[in-house]
Amino acid sequence: MVSSPAPDQPPFAAVIVAAGKGLRAGQPLPKQFAPWRGKTVLRHAVEALHQAGARPVVVALPEGANALAAEMLAGLDGLVLLTGGATRQESVALALEAMAGSAPGAVLIHDAARPDCPAEVIQRLLATLPGAPGAIPVLPVTDSMIRLSGEAEDRAQLRRVQTPQAFRFPAILAAHRAWAGEPLAGDDAEVLRANGGAVALVEGDERLRKLTFAADFRSDTMPPIRIGTGYDVHRLEAGEELWLCGVLVPHDKGLSGHSDADVALHALVDAILGAVAAGDIGQHFPPSDPQWRGANSGRFVEHAVTLAATSGYTIGNVDLTIICEEPKIGPHRDAMRQRISTLLGVDLSLVSVKATTTERLGFTGRGEGIAAQAVATLIARQ
Repeated sequence: MVSSPAPDQPPFAAVIVAAGKGLRAGQPLPKQFAPWRGKTVLRHAVEALHQAGARPVVVALPEGANALAAEMLAGLDGLVLLTGGATRQESVALALEAMAGSAPGAVLIHDAARPDCPAEVIQRLLATLPGAPGAIPVLPVTDSMIRLSGEAEDRAQLRRVQTPQAFRFPAILAAHRAWAGEPLAGDDAEVLRANGGAVALVEGDERLRKLTFAADFRSDTMPPIRIGTGYDVHRLEAGEELWLCGVLVPHDKGLSGHSDADVALHALVDAILGAVAAGDIGQHFPPSDPQWRGANSGRFVEHAVTLAATSGYTIGNVDLTIICEEPKIGPHRDAMRQRISTLLGVDLSLVSVKATTTERLGFTGRGEGIAAQAVATLIARQ
């Protein structure tokens, strides 16, 4: 849903601070340029203020990042992109000076690393400015607090500070210009208070939490449960071994393929890969690569499990169906389940192996091949 300014909301400008390196987030680019919930973090932050009515929106960026940011923010009007300073405070000061000529009545200063900015918080901040030169969103501290010296803190007297922070523009500009020390203020409320300005506190929102570490990106881009499906077919030929679910099954024919042709495990691999959108078995183990000739398909399963773990997921359960007329699967079912359980590293109760026929219809009914389909449920690690 696209938000819109409240009917009686006064006009305001905004500053987005996006000049940091964001190294702790573990992303290949600074975290403000990383994807999050289908867009870059920066675009989320800018859109939130833009849609709430902020004009202009001045974005302070790392050196050399203007072209990249312009591409990410394409289609949004009223933007000013500039190179920020060495510290957050310097970046804000540069942005405020850039809009000094237009002299907006109010300005919101926001961290790009807080991409989910509810319109209700913005409205509360702006509604408070007539009574104070500055307003900031805060939340209670729920954990016990202790100093490094061992002294306990009264958490009832503490609040967690968030952004955006709202200010009367002349007041915050004057405060930044009057700052005499090193430009290392923790936030702009500190700058305003240092110049004698009062700061009001308004209710914040948990959605405004800051993206800081790699886990913050995983937990918010991934649902708690993901499901993948897999399907595979191999021909039956004389002179081949018949491997199903990692078990050598006695039979007069075996499955033909580049690896050991374990059709059931191949379907399972595709189900796991599909659940984490990691392609298919052919992309990871191409038949054209000689190193996989005759390979044990258990290696493919273990690789898929590792990819799932890297993506932040563990195996929830798997359900596998083997489709064939012969051989009979029942006598081998327990061994198959045990082998899959070992490969996945899960309890046996989470592994289902079933078999069915096609009533002698089609290639499986004629005994020309065996098919398998699998479903895998993955659960996000806590």
